[in-house]
Amino acid sequence: MTFTKRLREGVRRGEITCSVRFWTHPRVTVGKRYRMDDGEIEVDSITPIGFPDITPELARESGFLGLIDLLKVAKHGKGENIYLIRFHYVRSRAKRRAAL
Repeated sequence: MTFTKRLREGVRRGEITCSVRFWTHPRVTVGKRYRMDDGEIEVDSITPIGFPDITPELARESGFLGLIDLLKVAKHGKGENIYLIRFHYVRSRAKRRAAL
């Protein structure tokens, strides 16, 4: 999973734990980890949702200023199916050891 640069710090701090994705089919798997900067994103759940489910609150929870801001970034390409991805950030082992 990739995130726009302005969202990455919020993901790393654990402030952003979900993402709305417009895909033709799911591109991530629950339980798998995906590299992001100096750590990984671990996918907790993937839920198909509808357009009415994308609320201003969900947009803010996803790290955006509001609904229009989210749609400008998320709605691109051919994807017509909407997925709500819940995840958590896992720091690299070296970073975790240094923090202890």
